Amino acid sequence: MKKNIIVLGAGLVGKAIAQDLSKKYDVTSADIDERALDVLSSNDKIHTIQADLSKSEIIKSVIKDFDLVVGALPGFMGYETIKNVIEEKKDIVDISFFPEDPFLLDELAKSQNVTAITDCGVAPGMSNIILGYHNERMTIENYKCFVGGLPVERVWPFEYKAVFSPIDVIEEYTRPARFIEGGKLVVKEALTDPEIVFFEEIGQLEAWNSDGLRTLMKTFNIPNMIEKTLRYPGSIEYIKVLRDCGFFSYEEVEVNNNKIRPIDLTSKLLFPKWELKPGEEDFTVMKVIVGGLENGHKKSYVYDLYDKFDDVTKTTSMARTTGYTCTAAVNLLLEEDFSRKGICPPEYLGSDEKNFNFILDYLKERGIVYKVS
Repeated sequence: MKKNIIVLGAGLVGKAIAQDLSKKYDVTSADIDERALDVLSSNDKIHTIQADLSKSEIIKSVIKDFDLVVGALPGFMGYETIKNVIEEKKDIVDISFFPEDPFLLDELAKSQNVTAITDCGVAPGMSNIILGYHNERMTIENYKCFVGGLPVERVWPFEYKAVFSPIDVIEEYTRPARFIEGGKLVVKEALTDPEIVFFEEIGQLEAWNSDGLRTLMKTFNIPNMIEKTLRYPGSIEYIKVLRDCGFFSYEEVEVNNNKIRPIDLTSKLLFPKWELKPGEEDFTVMKVIVGGLENGHKKSYVYDLYDKFDDVTKTTSMARTTGYTCTAAVNLLLEEDFSRKGICPPEYLGSDEKNFNFILDYLKERGIVYKVS
């Protein structure tokens, strides 16, 4: 009998997740946006449910008949969604970029005998899986991850398109960046310490500090760890202008006797400009560098990813690289190759060599290839 999965969220990534899983499992997609569900309803292997997933009682009602839940909602909804799913004693694989510490739910998940795999995208996600694999096999001294998703065509003024939740994009620009340096936690503003990084397929990109380490700061004792986000050169200056002038603020201001949050106005103005239009192509680029001692010798591993929009299926690269990492984890969980209970960040998946190789092969079958040197 086929396992029954519900995917919460039918955006660009949620859609790719549902379509991939429907090849093997019974899949239902739930979202408040009827237009997003209409795209999926043409696939007779996917059922759809229109529902307001911001409400706890609705989430709990929607998921009750399913074997496993996949969370593909915006970050501001992620933590409460996982909490609701755990309370219903359902396993979940989640990709949302929420600001809260997932380990706050660890005790609850264990008491409910639930496996909750969090942050299971590309970065955080596959980057954690890679680090988890090597952490079991060497003494790591340095970890660095460069990652970004960008449009192929550079269009003024932003040269950017939001290939995942735009609210989560703004979070990258405002959330303080935490990293580990010399064994100590360092906190800086996002967009700091810019550097230019060259990629053979693209040329030069601009990298800056972002808050992407997340659970790695708790799960591993590595003296130097950092993640940097990649954009086209010049992006830092215009984003800093918007941020430092208060356009991303959540504090209300009064305009003509009306109180509004600047972030709401900014979102309304920017999101149409950041929306990836049909036919517009994107790419994902990532470089993960792991260095340290292996069998008493200095060794460094470099993982390079360059992935492009799939012109056949019309699937964005960010949806592919994020979504298929998630669906690989779903397969491991449903086939009982991963059974750890509690909150399980992706690095726990990577520590097992069999699971690590399964994920790499799973992605390779879908045209997502990590080159290792």
